[in-house]
Amino acid sequence: MNNFRTYAYLRASTKEQNANRAKNALIQFANNHDLVISAFFAENESGAKLKRPELFRLLEIAQKGDIVLVEQIDRISRLNDDDWSSLKSIIKTKGLRVVSLDLPTSHQFAAVRDEFTGRMLSAINDLMLDMLAAIARKDYEDRRRRQKEGIIKAKLEGRYLGRPNDIDLQQKIEGMLSDKKSYDYIQHILGCSRSTISKVSKRLKQGCSVDADIKGP
Repeated sequence: MNNFRTYAYLRASTKEQNANRAKNALIQFANNHDLVISAFFAENESGAKLKRPELFRLLEIAQKGDIVLVEQIDRISRLNDDDWSSLKSIIKTKGLRVVSLDLPTSHQFAAVRDEFTGRMLSAINDLMLDMLAAIARKDYEDRRRRQKEGIIKAKLEGRYLGRPNDIDLQQKIEGMLSDKKSYDYIQHILGCSRSTISKVSKRLKQGCSVDADIKGP
C-alpha cells in the first residue's frame, strides 16, 4: 500500500467534453501506474497566474512525498520567472513530486521507493521542468502578442468584431435592422446602447456584415 497520496490538478473547462477527457486521461494514467487519486482540483484561473485558489488548496493539503498529477506541465509552469521560482520553492519545501502525462521523465516518480533514486530523478526532472516552463511561457507570450497584433490590424481595417458575445449581439442587431426595426425597439429588446446599433448600421451601409467577416473571403 502506498504511504503517499496522489492529487490530480486540471483546468476546469467550459466544455464538458474537454473536462471529462482530461479527467479520464489522468484516471487512466493513475490506473496504469498503480496510483489512487485522492482528490481532483479543477482550476478556473488562468495558468499564467501564480495565485490560483485550487492550486494553493492542493499545496496546502499535500504532504511530503505526495504526487501532484497533471495532464500537461504547462498547467502549472506557464508563469514568469519569479512566479515559477516561487512555485518551485513551495513544491520543493513541501517535498512534493510533480508527475505530468506529457513529461516521461516524471513518470518514474510514481514508482520511486528509495530516497537516493528519488533525489536523482528529482534533479533530472527539475531541469526538464525549467526548460518546459520557459517554453510554455514563451508560447503564451507569443500567442498574446500575435493576438494583440491581430486586433490592432483588424481595428485599422475596420474588421474587429470583439468577443463572441459581441458578435452574437451584432448579428441580432443586423437582423433587426434588416427587418426595418427602430433603434428604440432594438435597444429595448436587446438591451444594447444606441451607439452599438449605430456602429452596426454603419457597417451594413458600407456593405460589411458580421457573417461575412466570420466566414471570410
